[in-house]
Amino acid sequence: MLRFEYSEHLYALLAVPLLLVFFGLAWRARRQAIRRFGDSRLMAQLMPQVSRYRYFLKFALLLLALALLAIAWANPQYGVRLAKAEAKSVDIMIAFDISQSMLAEDLPPSRLVRARRFAQNLVENLKGERAGLILFAGSAFVQSPVTIDFSAILQALRSASPSMIPNQGTAIGEAIGLAAESFEQNNKNHKALIIITDGENHEEDALAQARAARADGLLIFTVGVGTEEGSFIPVEENGRQAYKRDNAGQPVVSRLNEGMLREIAQAGEGAYFNLSTGSGQVLDALGEAIGRMEKRALEHQAFSEYNSYFQWFTGLAALLLLLEFLLPYRSSRRLTGKDIFDV
Repeated sequence: MLRFEYSEHLYALLAVPLLLVFFGLAWRARRQAIRRFGDSRLMAQLMPQVSRYRYFLKFALLLLALALLAIAWANPQYGVRLAKAEAKSVDIMIAFDISQSMLAEDLPPSRLVRARRFAQNLVENLKGERAGLILFAGSAFVQSPVTIDFSAILQALRSASPSMIPNQGTAIGEAIGLAAESFEQNNKNHKALIIITDGENHEEDALAQARAARADGLLIFTVGVGTEEGSFIPVEENGRQAYKRDNAGQPVVSRLNEGMLREIAQAGEGAYFNLSTGSGQVLDALGEAIGRMEKRALEHQAFSEYNSYFQWFTGLAALLLLLEFLLPYRSSRRLTGKDIFDV
């Protein structure tokens, strides 16, 4: 397995395109300066030993050497010894509401933005556990199965929006049922579901699904996003911002359904939290609740020993820098009068 010990040092590679832009500007300024003395063809005849290609070759060698040094700085490593490791954890499934009602702005800047930030912080705080992600609106689907690799979950949360599910609504019951089916069959008492939603449920089976899931060992927590006063739902119509309206043409007011979320959490023997009280407080409370859960031992294979290979990249970069230093700007005498690039 290949990895970089200091992956943040790879940002130094961003200097490569910047140097390319700088070289392009410098080359353009050089050509303009030569034109001030006379026609470019005449000036080329007056400087027969000046190579048109050595500038590019020397700069390419310099760029490649700098890229290799940046990679060496990050210290590329390769795993050489595979060992079995045992860790204790619980499985956490996050059900994230992406219905249009989450666009309401009663929790500034919007429910969706606040819920997204909270969910990202929640995932980062779950290090050491296994987590998965379900997105739901009028229907639900598993965006990421339970895993220890959280990068896909964080990426999905960053791009989560109502446009990902065409049929709108808040199918909390379907999300609970899908979560219950997503855990391993042998996992009976080491799993939890965290539902992040405004609770505008339009189904009657949410409580029944919560009770059935709890009977199968699933602990359910709910996090309410929004206020009971509610807010209009902004939508875009013909390129302009408007508000969602009902069949009578009146603007729809979306309100946080705390009662429903409390009942779901009670049926799942978990707890209800209101995000408006502060995301930090909710994160701490959830962390304590998950910490009290019984954990199960999981065995997995991982590389326990890595060899570093930065010296190969450093050596090759030094060789390229030496070659760049020794390579003159003038053309070789043996090639004077000849254009090796002329086909």
